[in-house]
Amino acid sequence: MTISDWLDEQEAEKADMSQITLPRNMAYDEDPDETIFFEEYNPCGLFCTESHPFATVERFGHWYYARGQDKKAGIHSSEMKWQLFTKDKELALKTARKRMED
Repeated sequence: MTISDWLDEQEAEKADMSQITLPRNMAYDEDPDETIFFEEYNPCGLFCTESHPFATVERFGHWYYARGQDKKAGIHSSEMKWQLFTKDKELALKTARKRMED
């Protein structure tokens, strides 16, 4: 089963799509059809292996998966992580960009 098919099933069952989390095995087994947006705030430089705030939007079929970590969390933090599944490409992009603002 693809991520898109699974999300369609969850939506048909009236699941709260704003709070849905992919099953762990599904998240690792399927690559996105397309990565539409990616931004990372990394003032440390290329060789820093710590975590940095980021935002990405990936497309799985007709679903968009926006996720990341707010820039406000600061560098080397694991706080303020977020995610959003939507069929609205513009909403996904707007959300990702907004989360990377100061």
